[in-house]
Amino acid sequence: MGMRVSIQTEDFDLGAEVARLREANKGVGAVCSFIGTVRDRNDGQSVSTMELEHYPGMTEKSIEAMIDEAHQRFDIFGARVIHRVGLLQPLDQIVLVAVTSAHRGQSFQACEFLMDYLKTQAPFWKKEQTPEGARWVDARVSDDAALARWGIQARNS
Repeated sequence: MGMRVSIQTEDFDLGAEVARLREANKGVGAVCSFIGTVRDRNDGQSVSTMELEHYPGMTEKSIEAMIDEAHQRFDIFGARVIHRVGLLQPLDQIVLVAVTSAHRGQSFQACEFLMDYLKTQAPFWKKEQTPEGARWVDARVSDDAALARWGIQARNS
């Protein structure tokens, strides 16, 4: 299978990414994908832009470890994670998580697991521009709770 993790400034194409993921195994019977996008509101305030930063090398290594964990927990064939960095506008795509397996249940679970892990554990920092100025986005308690249901203690709690 090709590359599993990409951190990039450019947008991505869901159809092309899923096609590459599927061609790796003719036993694929299910593909589950999630795309996160920039909202124009957060915590009751208008958001004009979001800027994402990361530690090159460390971020990819962390996400690769998440995918390895998903392979251990679920009967999946492949996974692909793309996360954008840099300055993004409302409606821009931020993240793609796609998973293949023989059956839908394993794909759904692994996709949700990866997204929960990614949301809380991957080393990304988000800064939003609001009418009141710039603000850093903190981890949410609900994100930590989502990770806890997989038996993983969030490092930010």
